[in-house]
Amino acid sequence: MRTLRALDRRARHTTDPRVIHQIGSWCLSYPDDEVLSRVGLMRAALDEQPDGPAAQQLRLTVDHLADVDATTLRRDYIELFDLSKRHTLYLSYWTDGDTRRRGTSLGEFKQLYRDSGFLVDLRGELPDHLPIVLEFSARADLRRGIELLETHRAALELIKFALLEASSPYAGAVGAVCATLPSPSPADRESAMARCRSVPTETVGLEPFDPRLLPINPT
Repeated sequence: MRTLRALDRRARHTTDPRVIHQIGSWCLSYPDDEVLSRVGLMRAALDEQPDGPAAQQLRLTVDHLADVDATTLRRDYIELFDLSKRHTLYLSYWTDGDTRRRGTSLGEFKQLYRDSGFLVDLRGELPDHLPIVLEFSARADLRRGIELLETHRAALELIKFALLEASSPYAGAVGAVCATLPSPSPADRESAMARCRSVPTETVGLEPFDPRLLPINPT
Protein backbone atom coordinates (compact mmCIF):
# COMPACT_ATOMS: atom_id res chain seq x y z
CA MET A 1 0.00 0.00 0.00
CA ARG A 2 2.86 2.34 0.80
CA THR A 3 4.25 1.79 -2.72
CA LEU A 4 0.87 2.48 -4.34
CA ARG A 5 0.50 5.73 -2.42
CA ALA A 6 3.98 6.81 -3.46
CA LEU A 7 3.16 6.06 -7.10
CA ASP A 8 -0.07 8.05 -6.81
CA ARG A 9 1.78 11.05 -5.37
CA ARG A 10 4.41 10.84 -8.11
CA ALA A 11 1.71 10.68 -10.80
CA ARG A 12 0.07 13.83 -9.43
CA HIS A 13 3.43 15.64 -9.52
CA THR A 14 4.51 14.58 -13.01
CA THR A 15 3.77 16.83 -15.97
CA ASP A 16 1.53 15.12 -18.53
CA PRO A 17 3.06 15.72 -21.99
CA ARG A 18 -0.35 15.21 -23.60
CA VAL A 19 -1.73 18.22 -21.74
CA ILE A 20 1.28 20.37 -22.66
CA HIS A 21 1.12 19.29 -26.31
CA GLN A 22 -2.62 19.91 -26.63
CA ILE A 23 -2.45 23.36 -25.07
CA GLY A 24 0.67 24.10 -27.10
CA SER A 25 -1.21 23.12 -30.26
CA TRP A 26 -4.01 25.55 -29.47
CA CYS A 27 -1.61 28.34 -28.49
CA LEU A 28 0.38 28.04 -31.72
CA SER A 29 -2.70 27.92 -33.94
CA TYR A 30 -4.26 30.96 -35.57
CA PRO A 31 -6.16 32.72 -32.73
CA ASP A 32 -9.67 32.44 -34.15
CA ASP A 33 -12.79 32.52 -31.98
CA GLU A 34 -12.64 28.78 -31.30
CA VAL A 35 -9.08 28.92 -30.02
CA LEU A 36 -9.70 32.00 -27.87
CA SER A 37 -12.81 30.42 -26.37
CA ARG A 38 -10.53 27.73 -24.91
CA VAL A 39 -8.30 30.06 -22.89
CA GLY A 40 -10.20 29.33 -19.68
CA LEU A 41 -9.90 25.59 -20.33
CA MET A 42 -6.17 25.98 -20.98
CA ARG A 43 -5.67 27.80 -17.69
CA ALA A 44 -7.69 25.22 -15.76
CA ALA A 45 -5.72 22.36 -17.30
CA LEU A 46 -2.40 24.03 -16.50
CA ASP A 47 -3.50 24.58 -12.91
CA GLU A 48 -3.78 20.79 -12.59
CA GLN A 49 -0.18 20.31 -13.73
CA PRO A 50 2.87 20.62 -11.46
CA ASP A 51 4.47 24.04 -11.59
CA GLY A 52 7.50 22.86 -13.55
CA PRO A 53 9.34 24.37 -16.52
CA ALA A 54 6.81 23.18 -19.12
CA ALA A 55 3.76 24.61 -17.33
CA GLN A 56 5.55 27.84 -16.41
CA GLN A 57 6.62 28.55 -19.98
CA LEU A 58 3.29 27.59 -21.49
CA ARG A 59 1.43 29.81 -19.05
CA LEU A 60 3.23 32.83 -20.53
CA THR A 61 1.65 32.18 -23.91
CA VAL A 62 -1.78 31.41 -22.47
CA ASP A 63 -1.70 34.64 -20.48
CA HIS A 64 -0.81 36.51 -23.66
CA LEU A 65 -3.87 35.08 -25.41
CA ALA A 66 -6.00 36.08 -22.44
CA ASP A 67 -4.68 39.63 -22.06
CA VAL A 68 -4.48 40.88 -25.66
CA ASP A 69 -7.51 41.73 -27.78
CA ALA A 70 -8.43 39.38 -30.62
CA THR A 71 -7.74 41.84 -33.45
CA THR A 72 -4.20 42.49 -32.24
CA LEU A 73 -3.55 38.80 -31.65
CA ARG A 74 -4.60 37.92 -35.21
CA ARG A 75 -2.61 40.72 -36.81
CA ASP A 76 0.51 39.85 -34.83
CA TYR A 77 0.14 36.13 -35.56
CA ILE A 78 -0.03 36.72 -39.31
CA GLU A 79 2.98 39.05 -39.23
CA LEU A 80 4.99 36.63 -37.11
CA PHE A 81 4.22 33.28 -38.69
CA ASP A 82 2.63 33.86 -42.11
CA LEU A 83 4.55 36.79 -43.56
CA SER A 84 8.04 35.71 -42.49
CA LYS A 85 9.82 32.38 -42.66
CA ARG A 86 12.11 33.43 -39.81
CA HIS A 87 9.58 31.95 -37.37
CA THR A 88 7.83 29.39 -39.57
CA LEU A 89 6.05 26.56 -37.77
CA TYR A 90 6.57 24.14 -40.67
CA LEU A 91 9.11 21.75 -39.20
CA SER A 92 10.58 20.30 -42.37
CA TYR A 93 11.30 23.77 -43.77
CA TRP A 94 14.13 24.14 -41.25
CA THR A 95 15.95 21.10 -42.66
CA ASP A 96 14.74 20.92 -46.26
CA GLY A 97 13.69 24.44 -47.23
CA ASP A 98 11.38 24.77 -50.23
CA THR A 99 13.11 21.97 -52.15
CA ARG A 100 12.13 18.72 -53.80
CA ARG A 101 13.57 16.92 -50.80
CA ARG A 102 10.86 18.47 -48.67
CA GLY A 103 8.21 16.51 -50.56
CA THR A 104 9.73 13.30 -49.21
CA SER A 105 9.71 14.69 -45.68
CA LEU A 106 6.06 15.73 -45.95
CA GLY A 107 5.22 12.25 -47.22
CA GLU A 108 6.84 10.76 -44.14
CA PHE A 109 4.62 12.88 -41.88
CA LYS A 110 1.53 11.74 -43.78
CA GLN A 111 2.58 8.08 -43.64
CA LEU A 112 3.10 8.26 -39.89
CA TYR A 113 -0.40 9.67 -39.46
CA ARG A 114 -1.86 6.88 -41.62
CA ASP A 115 0.05 4.20 -39.71
CA SER A 116 -1.34 5.47 -36.40
CA GLY A 117 -4.88 4.36 -37.27
CA PHE A 118 -6.22 7.88 -36.81
CA LEU A 119 -7.59 10.17 -39.48
CA VAL A 120 -5.74 13.48 -39.57
CA ASP A 121 -7.87 15.97 -41.49
CA LEU A 122 -5.34 18.41 -42.94
CA ARG A 123 -7.93 20.63 -44.71
CA GLY A 124 -5.30 22.03 -47.05
CA GLU A 125 -2.64 22.44 -44.35
CA LEU A 126 0.81 20.88 -44.66
CA PRO A 127 1.31 17.86 -42.37
CA ASP A 128 4.49 19.19 -40.74
CA HIS A 129 2.76 22.24 -39.25
CA LEU A 130 3.68 22.19 -35.56
CA PRO A 131 0.11 22.59 -34.19
CA ILE A 132 -0.95 19.49 -36.18
CA VAL A 133 2.03 17.47 -34.92
CA LEU A 134 1.25 18.49 -31.33
CA GLU A 135 -2.43 17.62 -31.69
CA PHE A 136 -1.44 14.22 -33.08
CA SER A 137 0.87 13.64 -30.11
CA ALA A 138 -1.76 14.73 -27.56
CA ARG A 139 -4.76 12.89 -28.97
CA ALA A 140 -3.60 10.08 -31.21
CA ASP A 141 -0.24 8.56 -30.29
CA LEU A 142 1.97 10.13 -27.63
CA ARG A 143 4.90 7.78 -28.19
CA ARG A 144 5.06 8.38 -31.94
CA GLY A 145 4.37 12.05 -31.42
CA ILE A 146 7.33 12.46 -29.08
CA GLU A 147 9.53 10.48 -31.47
CA LEU A 148 8.48 12.77 -34.31
CA LEU A 149 9.14 15.90 -32.27
CA GLU A 150 12.51 14.54 -31.17
CA THR A 151 13.41 13.74 -34.79
CA HIS A 152 12.73 17.40 -35.60
CA ARG A 153 14.20 18.69 -32.34
CA ALA A 154 16.66 20.98 -34.12
CA ALA A 155 13.75 22.69 -35.91
CA LEU A 156 11.85 23.09 -32.65
CA GLU A 157 14.82 24.66 -30.92
CA LEU A 158 15.52 27.02 -33.82
CA ILE A 159 11.88 28.15 -33.77
CA LYS A 160 12.15 28.72 -30.02
CA PHE A 161 15.33 30.79 -30.31
CA ALA A 162 13.93 32.79 -33.23
CA LEU A 163 10.83 33.63 -31.17
CA LEU A 164 12.97 34.53 -28.16
CA GLU A 165 15.02 36.88 -30.31
CA ALA A 166 11.75 38.49 -31.45
CA SER A 167 10.65 38.82 -27.78
CA SER A 168 7.53 36.87 -28.71
CA PRO A 169 5.34 35.32 -25.99
CA TYR A 170 4.85 32.37 -28.37
CA ALA A 171 8.36 31.28 -27.40
CA GLY A 172 6.84 30.02 -24.17
CA ALA A 173 4.66 27.49 -25.97
CA VAL A 174 7.55 26.10 -28.02
CA GLY A 175 9.83 26.05 -24.99
CA ALA A 176 7.19 24.13 -23.05
CA VAL A 177 7.04 21.47 -25.76
CA CYS A 178 10.84 21.16 -25.75
CA ALA A 179 10.71 20.67 -21.97
CA THR A 180 8.56 17.55 -22.41
CA LEU A 181 11.09 15.81 -24.68
CA PRO A 182 13.67 13.31 -23.41
CA SER A 183 16.90 14.99 -24.51
CA PRO A 184 18.07 18.32 -23.04
CA SER A 185 17.68 21.57 -24.94
CA PRO A 186 20.80 23.14 -26.45
CA ALA A 187 22.19 26.13 -24.59
CA ASP A 188 21.99 28.56 -27.50
CA ARG A 189 21.00 29.05 -31.13
CA GLU A 190 24.45 28.07 -32.40
CA SER A 191 24.22 24.70 -30.64
CA ALA A 192 20.77 24.16 -32.15
CA MET A 193 22.12 25.04 -35.58
CA ALA A 194 24.79 22.38 -35.18
CA ARG A 195 22.01 19.76 -35.02
CA CYS A 196 20.40 21.04 -38.18
CA ARG A 197 21.42 20.85 -41.82
CA SER A 198 21.70 24.16 -43.68
CA VAL A 199 18.37 25.26 -45.15
CA PRO A 200 18.57 24.82 -48.96
CA THR A 201 17.50 27.59 -51.31
CA GLU A 202 16.12 25.60 -54.27
CA THR A 203 12.49 26.64 -54.68
CA VAL A 204 9.69 24.41 -55.96
CA GLY A 205 6.77 26.69 -55.19
CA LEU A 206 5.60 25.31 -51.86
CA GLU A 207 3.74 28.06 -50.04
CA PRO A 208 2.31 27.89 -46.52
CA PHE A 209 -1.46 28.26 -46.10
CA ASP A 210 -3.35 30.14 -43.41
CA PRO A 211 -2.66 28.25 -40.18
CA ARG A 212 -5.67 26.57 -38.53
CA LEU A 213 -5.95 23.97 -35.76
CA LEU A 214 -7.16 20.76 -37.35
CA PRO A 215 -9.18 18.05 -35.63
CA ILE A 216 -7.95 14.49 -35.36
CA ASN A 217 -10.61 11.78 -35.19
CA PRO A 218 -10.21 8.00 -34.78
CA THR A 219 -11.01 5.98 -37.89
